[in-house]
Amino acid sequence: MDWKIEWKKLAWIVAGFLACFYLPVGYARFDRALLEAAHLVKWYAREHVLLCLIPAFFIAGAIGVFVSQAAVMKYLGPAAKKIVAYGVASVSGSILAVCSCTILPLFTGIYKMGAGLGPACAFLYSGPAINVLAMIMTARILGPELGIARAVGAVVFSGVIGYAMHLLFRKEEAEKAAAAIQMLEEEGGRPLWQTSLYFASMVLILVFANFGKPQNPEGLWAAVYGAKWALTAVFAAGLGVMLVAWFKMPLWKVALVAAMTAFIALVTGGNPLVAFTVGSLGLAWLTSTDKGEGGDWFDASWSFAKQILPLLLIGVVVAGFLLGRVGEEGMIPSEWVNRAVGGNSLRANFLASISGAFMYFATLTEVPIIQGLMGAGMGKGPALALLLAGPALSLPSMLVINSVLGPKKTVAFVSLVVVMATVAGWGFGMVF
Repeated sequence: MDWKIEWKKLAWIVAGFLACFYLPVGYARFDRALLEAAHLVKWYAREHVLLCLIPAFFIAGAIGVFVSQAAVMKYLGPAAKKIVAYGVASVSGSILAVCSCTILPLFTGIYKMGAGLGPACAFLYSGPAINVLAMIMTARILGPELGIARAVGAVVFSGVIGYAMHLLFRKEEAEKAAAAIQMLEEEGGRPLWQTSLYFASMVLILVFANFGKPQNPEGLWAAVYGAKWALTAVFAAGLGVMLVAWFKMPLWKVALVAAMTAFIALVTGGNPLVAFTVGSLGLAWLTSTDKGEGGDWFDASWSFAKQILPLLLIGVVVAGFLLGRVGEEGMIPSEWVNRAVGGNSLRANFLASISGAFMYFATLTEVPIIQGLMGAGMGKGPALALLLAGPALSLPSMLVINSVLGPKKTVAFVSLVVVMATVAGWGFGMVF
């Protein structure tokens, strides 16, 4: 018997026993924090797993199956032209306008396909941070100077953080670039226009299904919000046509899924989430039972889901326990945060950045949260720091990034976001 190993086991058992023995159940804040963790993970499962993550997993799986590795290396690889690579990463990320968790399956997909670390990190930051509707809401609610500063800062951060990651790990990137040079150009089995339309339909389903309600009840954004489910249905129908025409899936199967989804939509009336769930399950059934490309697509999507979803849910539970939901408290009292981010000191900006980095913000929710914090005394500098760090990061997303990049690169990415947000907020606060 190896007593060294057995003593370690005993130590873990004793530690577990003591943790249970002294568990502060009955302590009001601890009990409330547990309740907040349950509330937040329930809300996350209802609002984000079905509408955000399921489409994102299917898109990530499609990237792995239908996009050639040579194409990813050509435009996003370490040997690609920097202007092209970072331009494509920033633009494609900003078009999605999703939260820090939804971008993760897509980031994982392009990185595993051979994208360079710098462009992949630029994409990872730009998706949640560069959101046109969020910029407009920021300018309208928090003031034009904060809206403009957020827009400029997010665009600049995307490129600078990506390129800084490239420089910090340039030795590994050089090895990746050398491998890319030896890679032969692959011939795609499907015309580019078909692949583009196929991906566009899935991205637009993701975008419109998660389109947030604007503050102004009139205007273009309000009209889009009013038609979001109709637009989602149109692009879902287009995807169904493509599955039959280009992927050779049986017409009767696709028609059955479409009929069931439409029937559920009519029966449930004002609850499109149920119909969306039925449609998602139908797509999973179509792909998982397909013997060709569809089966490969499902396998790749399922692989991403297994890797990412458990970490996200664990992260959401921990975040809810520590920080609570909007307007509620977890173990960390909100007054601590409010008191810490007043004024425009470097300390206040750093605390705003680090708090935002660990908090979870659903798309567009950061604006009313910061509005409340500013009402409680938060300075404009820390407000900008939180706007630049918060939407791009969260504790759940850090867990997933660590599983993809490893601890060293994860710490570097998070540190770059926090430090740059701190400096930008401090400088902005000095001017305004």
